[in-house]
Amino acid sequence: MTTTVADVMSRDPIVVKPETPLQEAIKILAERRISGLPVVDDGGQLVGIVSETDLMWRETGVTLPPYIMLLDSVIYLENPAKYERALHKALGQTVGEVMTKKNLLTIKPDKPLRDAAQLMHERSVHRLPVVDDTGKVVGILTRGDIVRHLAASQ
Repeated sequence: MTTTVADVMSRDPIVVKPETPLQEAIKILAERRISGLPVVDDGGQLVGIVSETDLMWRETGVTLPPYIMLLDSVIYLENPAKYERALHKALGQTVGEVMTKKNLLTIKPDKPLRDAAQLMHERSVHRLPVVDDTGKVVGILTRGDIVRHLAASQ
C-alpha cells in the first residue's frame, strides 16, 4: 500500500494571518521550534508562507543595488525593485509584509509521499502546505515529518 501525504503530514498546523504582528509570528516560531508557518486568509485559504529565511532580512539588513552615476543620473546595474522588496521585508511589521507570496508550492493530502519528497528535494523547500480541493490548509508536511516516517517504518 502506498503511503500518502495524509498519512505523514502534521494535521491542523499552526497558521497566521497577514495582519498578524511579525513579533507574534517570531515568538511562535521560536517557542514551537519550527521554521515556517502557513499564512491564511479569513477563509483558511493559503496566501503565503513566512519562514526563517523571510525573517533573516531583519538581521542582515539590505544592501543597495550596484549603480553608476553618469551626468547626475543614477543607472542601476540591477533591478531596483529587488532592493525595494528586500527593504520592505527588513522594515515589515506584519506577517503580510514579509511573507513569501509567489510560487507557493502545495500538495494534496491524497498524493503519494514519494511525490511530495521528490518535489521538496527538487525545489529545495523545507515544508509543503497541504491543501484540500478548495485550497484550504489542512496540514503541513515537513522534511522532519518524512524523516520521522522513515525511522518509524524501519
